[in-house]
Amino acid sequence: MKWLFVLFLAIIIFGGAAWFGYNYVFKEDIQVRKEQRGEVTPEPRIDLTLPEYEAAAKLRQEGRIPEARAALTAFVQKFPSSPSADAAKDLLGEVNIDIFLSRTPSPEKEEYIVKPGDVITKVAHKMKTTPELIMRMNNMSSTMLHIGEHLLISHPDFAIVVQRKPKLLVVLNHGGFFKQYHIQEEKLPAKVPPKVQTKVAEVMAFRDGKRVGFGTKEFIGSTRWIRLGNQAYTIYSVPDAAHPALSQPPPPQGIGLAAADVEELSSLVNNKTPVTVTD
Repeated sequence: MKWLFVLFLAIIIFGGAAWFGYNYVFKEDIQVRKEQRGEVTPEPRIDLTLPEYEAAAKLRQEGRIPEARAALTAFVQKFPSSPSADAAKDLLGEVNIDIFLSRTPSPEKEEYIVKPGDVITKVAHKMKTTPELIMRMNNMSSTMLHIGEHLLISHPDFAIVVQRKPKLLVVLNHGGFFKQYHIQEEKLPAKVPPKVQTKVAEVMAFRDGKRVGFGTKEFIGSTRWIRLGNQAYTIYSVPDAAHPALSQPPPPQGIGLAAADVEELSSLVNNKTPVTVTD
């Protein structure tokens, strides 16, 4: 019986040592190797900020657009690392566009009364904005102005930051976040510098394989490109739900956004808009 007790004690000692070694030495080493290979599924994060984000989103659903913008702006500033931060930025961009490209009153807009001799390009130059921005902001279907007409005009100071790794094109207004667009595809040279400073050279519009000009009937619904000073980064349209087929093939190099996004973005920029491209 004595030898059975010794055997039982040995099993306990060596078994415990084996269990300890596996759980605190080998298992940890295996876990580290799995993490290095990217095989470990991270534990789900509990988003404690979600109720605040949902409350801000509800304001937009209820049509309380100015309140939604204030709430979303506060959320992005307060919780930059929140799991809901990216969704909040997407929604904030949509709200900013809701206000900016409409006759919705806001502090950054002023009223302009059309005078004799005014044409839309003249008004845009005088008010430091773009003709298309005036049209979209005032729900105009043509470039024709009427004496005494009341226009809402804003004075944006847009800049573009292209972030290649997260595949984002971020629009800033007076240095603050305005909207972000998600890059759909990239066609860039094999070797590109980590940072490029350039600017918008021109907005290009195509219809049935031909260039068309602003103010023409062909311009509405045309395929837009935004050519930058560094042509390797031309921003071009790719098909989306609203534009399933594009007649204009993409350029040899550039950054592709959904066609609706390029159409919207092209109304915000001019040939002075600065562009920074970073990794």
